[in-house]
Amino acid sequence: MNSPLHQDETRRFARAQLRGEMLDWLLAGTRGERFLDDIFVAFCRRLREAGIPVARGTIHLRTHHPLWLGTRILWRTGAAAAEMQNFEYGIVDTDQFKLSPAAEIFNGAERVRKRLEEPAQPATDYGIYRDLRAEGLTDYVAWPLHYTLGKSHIISFSADRPGGFEPDDLDLLASLLPALSVVTEVRHKNRLTRLLLDTYVGPHASEMILNGATRRGSGVTVEAAIMVIDLRGFTEISELWPRDDVISLLNDYFDAISLPIERHGGEILKFMGDGLLAIFHLDTPAACTAAQSAALEARAAMRALNIARAERGQPRLGYGIGVNVGAVMYGNIGSRSRLDFTIIGPAVNVAARLESLTKVLDVSVLFSGAFAARSSGGHQLVPLGTFPLRGVGDPLEVLAFPDDAEADA
Repeated sequence: MNSPLHQDETRRFARAQLRGEMLDWLLAGTRGERFLDDIFVAFCRRLREAGIPVARGTIHLRTHHPLWLGTRILWRTGAAAAEMQNFEYGIVDTDQFKLSPAAEIFNGAERVRKRLEEPAQPATDYGIYRDLRAEGLTDYVAWPLHYTLGKSHIISFSADRPGGFEPDDLDLLASLLPALSVVTEVRHKNRLTRLLLDTYVGPHASEMILNGATRRGSGVTVEAAIMVIDLRGFTEISELWPRDDVISLLNDYFDAISLPIERHGGEILKFMGDGLLAIFHLDTPAACTAAQSAALEARAAMRALNIARAERGQPRLGYGIGVNVGAVMYGNIGSRSRLDFTIIGPAVNVAARLESLTKVLDVSVLFSGAFAARSSGGHQLVPLGTFPLRGVGDPLEVLAFPDDAEADA
C-alpha cells in the first residue's frame, strides 16, 4: 500500500509532467493553428482529459471594433466549438459589469476565487455565480491574462467536481497562463490587424494587403461597377454648424448610404469628406444588379433620414449617386512611405462626373450607358439623353430609375 507521502509525490510528479506536456503543446504544437478560440477549446479539453475538472472556460478580450468594446470566448464541456459574444461600448458603466468578477480584475485584483458550494455572501454573490450554480458548477476562478505593454484581458475557469479545484489544480492553471498569454496574444493581434484593415480599407483590399500588396504601384486591373456618392451643400453646413452636429449629421448620412452597399456585397474603399467611393467586383455574379439594389436602398434610406430630420425641424440633405462600369487599377498609390489603397482610371472619373450631373438633372442616381449595357436583367432604367461630361471626351448616354424625377434628389 502506498503511503500518503508517496501518493503526494506521485501526484506532484504527474502534475509536473502534465505541466510540461501542456507547455510543449502551447509553444510548439499550436504553430499551425490560426484562431485563438480553437486553441482555447483545445487547451480546456486537454486539461479536462488529464483530470483537471475544467467544465467551463472563458476569455474576455478588449477589441478595437467600431461597434464592440470586447468579445467573450466561452467553452463548455462537450462543446465542439467555442461560443463568441460581443459586448457593446458602455457595458463597463452597467451594474452587470460593476457587480462582477471582471470588474475586480480590471480594478487590479490578481485573482478572484469563488467556491460555489459554500453559502452565498450577498455582498459578493454576483449574478454570474448564481448562473454557474444553476449549471451545476462547483468552483470558479479568474485571473488577468497579461499581454505585452501592460495590456490585460481576463480568463476564467469553472469546475464541476464536488469540492471544486484543489490547490495543485489552481497552481497548474496559474503556471500555464504566461505561455497561454504569449500564444493567444499573437492570434489576438493578428485578428485585430485584419479587423482594423477591414474597417479602414474594406475586406478585399485588406486581404490583398495582408497577402503582400504593400509596395507603391502594386495592384491589379479589375472590372468593377464604380459608385461615387456626394453630399450637397456640405461646405456651408460645416462652416455654420457646431462641430458635434456636423459629425452627427455625417454619421447618419454615411449609415444611410453605406449599409445598403455592404449588404449587397459592395466594397467601400474610402470616405472622402462628405463623399464615398465604392466598387462592386464584376467577378461576383449579378454585381451590376447588386449595385442597382444598393443605390435604390440608399435612396430609400436617405428619404427616411430626411423625413426624420424634417420632424426635428432640420433641413433636408441633398445628395447624388453616380454609377459607371469599367476596368480600374486597384492597388497602392502614394508617396514612398505613405500609401492609399484605392482605384484609379477613366471609369472612376466618369462615375464622379455622373454624380455631379445628378444636380443638374435633378435626380438622385445616374447610370452610364456602359453600365446599363452590362446590367441586363437588373432593375429597370430609363434613358435621359446624351450629355457632355467635363474631361471625359465624347458625350455619354445617361440613365436613371423610372421614378427618379419625383425622388428626393
